[in-house]
Amino acid sequence: MALMITDECISCGLCVEECPNKAISEGDPIYVIDSALCTECVGFFDEPQCVNVCPVDVIIADPEHRESHEELLEKKKRIHGE
Repeated sequence: MALMITDECISCGLCVEECPNKAISEGDPIYVIDSALCTECVGFFDEPQCVNVCPVDVIIADPEHRESHEELLEKKKRIHGE
């Protein structure tokens, strides 16, 4: 399942550099996660790095984009050509 950033985002930008897929970008007025690129860091780390650095805990599972671990691994392979 992809992640999403809720409206409580303080737009600190700490999450942007943590994403190995470049799925996080500056939106208006808060940062957003592109569900087509978000793999929850599967294949890179044991847990989503953006969640780890978010100082206000506003990065949550996106109920609109549910994916299994295997689907997230396949998405990672498509994105990175591995």
